[in-house]
Amino acid sequence: MRRTALMLMATMALAGGSVCTLHAATDAGGAYVSNDVTLPAGYREWTLISVAREEGKIDDLRAILGNEAAIKTLQESKYPIPNGAIIARLAWSYDELEESAKAFGQSQSHVAGHPKNGVQFMVKDATKYASTGGWGYAQFDPGKSYNTADQHACFACHSVVKNRDFVFNRFAPDLNGTQP
Repeated sequence: MRRTALMLMATMALAGGSVCTLHAATDAGGAYVSNDVTLPAGYREWTLISVAREEGKIDDLRAILGNEAAIKTLQESKYPIPNGAIIARLAWSYDELEESAKAFGQSQSHVAGHPKNGVQFMVKDATKYASTGGWGYAQFDPGKSYNTADQHACFACHSVVKNRDFVFNRFAPDLNGTQP
């Protein structure tokens, strides 16, 4: 069934005159692949780097996670970040916690609701992704497809933090208010 759906999507993309990277595509081994990046197994168990709230059109809550290579480097604030580091961005709708509103008589607490905008990754490989500062950008969003030009769209925004090897987020402060 999955193979048939992928063949149908690939045929439709070719018939439309454009070829795109399918974010929900699977490779021969069944792994999800996007822009030459394979969805990392176990990414939900990675260490939390920080959380973020995006306002405006995006309006979501985000968790920023990192694999061991990313965490070690970010804790030490040593740049450039080494090859093999991976940073994940998970996002959800920003939903009111109904029980909290009932308990406090007003809208006070908000929680992660439905997943939004897929799961995004930054993968460090200075050789493979030389044209985008050494980072590969990928988004896994079932049922959606993106053009590989998205790599450069991501990189354009991340260019403002070139001094931190193109990484926006830093570790959230600890109980003493200091960052690792």
